[in-house]
Amino acid sequence: MATVLSEAEREHFRREGWVKVSGLLDCSVAELQEAVDLVAALPKGGEWLHHFEMTDFGPALARTENFIACSPLLAAVLVTGKIRVGAGELLGEEALLYKEKINYKLVGGAGFAPHQDKPAYPFVNKVLSVMVAVDAATLDNGCLQVVDRHHATVLPQDDRGCIEQGLADTLHFHPMELAAGETLFFDALTPHKSASNTSLLPRRALYPTYNAKSEGDLRTAYYEEKLKAFRAPVDEGVVRLSLIQDFEGRPV
Repeated sequence: MATVLSEAEREHFRREGWVKVSGLLDCSVAELQEAVDLVAALPKGGEWLHHFEMTDFGPALARTENFIACSPLLAAVLVTGKIRVGAGELLGEEALLYKEKINYKLVGGAGFAPHQDKPAYPFVNKVLSVMVAVDAATLDNGCLQVVDRHHATVLPQDDRGCIEQGLADTLHFHPMELAAGETLFFDALTPHKSASNTSLLPRRALYPTYNAKSEGDLRTAYYEEKLKAFRAPVDEGVVRLSLIQDFEGRPV
């Protein structure tokens, strides 16, 4: 199988639980941003899922998922491109797309509480999270913050599925700033969080998740499970984006 990551990058991932990589985007940054704009402009009511939040500036798009059928460019980048190949190298076998989302984090957009991704991923064991920066990710606009060398097990959780606050307070989260077009691979057990966007510009990011091919094509099953879960009532004041309640935004 062709490789796109160096041995040093693979070893960094194994040791730290994450690795930042440049040069994996199978299009220009401008083309990526245009494709994300087109997804954001899709109307409500299709197979894709739009989620909204309330900000101090009014309602805002928070996330879109299940959109690759609507974007040939993003499908090529995520399904057949170098990012999927890199994911396979880190999983140890060919990778399949498990799910995909765009987090927009527009001006005033909320952040995410400390959590691990694995508890939100049913049906799967060998799974990898990925972030592709659509816009530059900085401290001011709420970049991802990760914890090194804590990717061996699921940590104690609260009733939202997030890391227990007392434990989270003891972890060292450090910012992961990315230039537009850069890719961050991180283990689905790597603790991470992000703050709100206090800048004057959006911080959009593409988040594909991959599972090992030996576990099968699980993408349809994941979205069926998610839609089923989202039909259940939710507590007032909660914006449901995930199968855990890590998002800290306000409902519209």
